[in-house]
Amino acid sequence: MKVTVVGAGAVGASCAEYIAIKDFASEVVLLDIKEGYAEGKAMDLMQCASLNGFDTKITGITNDYSKTADSDICVITSGIPRKPGMTREELIGINAGIVKSVSSSLIEHSPNTIIIVVSNPMDTMTYLVHKSTNLPKNRIIGMGGALDSARFKYRLAEALEAPISDVDGMVIGGHSDTGMVPLTSHATRNSIKVSEFLSEDRLNQVKEDTKVGGATLTKLLGTSAWYAPGAAVSGLVQAIACDQKKMFPCSTLLEGEYGLSDLCIGVPVVLGRNGIERIVNIELSDAEKAHMQQSAEGVKKTNGLLEF
Repeated sequence: MKVTVVGAGAVGASCAEYIAIKDFASEVVLLDIKEGYAEGKAMDLMQCASLNGFDTKITGITNDYSKTADSDICVITSGIPRKPGMTREELIGINAGIVKSVSSSLIEHSPNTIIIVVSNPMDTMTYLVHKSTNLPKNRIIGMGGALDSARFKYRLAEALEAPISDVDGMVIGGHSDTGMVPLTSHATRNSIKVSEFLSEDRLNQVKEDTKVGGATLTKLLGTSAWYAPGAAVSGLVQAIACDQKKMFPCSTLLEGEYGLSDLCIGVPVVLGRNGIERIVNIELSDAEKAHMQQSAEGVKKTNGLLEF
């Protein structure tokens, strides 16, 4: 199993690290345009192998896509990160050109690969890969919902004063501060609805804290987060590589599901060796349906800024 991660910055390096530590891939290729940068990150990570007990080979490459040939899964993290006060949508002009070029180069050398998009604005970048390549829809996946759901579960556990292993919850919709749809109606603590433990006001606060989770970290760190995004990507990669049939909310091209078409947005999917094995339809409350529709309108507005 060969995995390529494009972009050796904090998010890309974290992706490579978590994938290697899980020890299911034979090789991780880390590629960057900055001379020697990916090579240095790869060497540093390989010097962790004996300490962390993994045998995955991590190779650093400067802008030579031939070394990514025959990758089973490719992860695109490249692009400029958010700065404090920036929205994900403000990154579109620069990142669209980068993602289009990167995806084309990857597919040239790995025509059967599955692509996972991390670059922001993530739903629009996932849509761009669909529109600019000939890959089938099951092999193009946007990461956002997996990360947003992890942040939702963190906030739920915090509010419940419970161990996070007790908590389950999911965020669908767009990967943006206004587009996320945390599904409080489906969230549980050990199969009991969280509404049994938390007031409506407290649940609403959890939702709002989840939606600004990325912006909160950007303000604190001065740039985008990287540990949780890297962990989220590694979970998706492992589900595909090991054919786990695990369910994650991911950005995928909808063709009528949830009453939406011609956009990529976060919904529950089952991941296995073919990428997206199926889209899962779940019942939403009226408020969640309305929020999902608003989210879709926001994603389509951002998509309208693309130039093909």
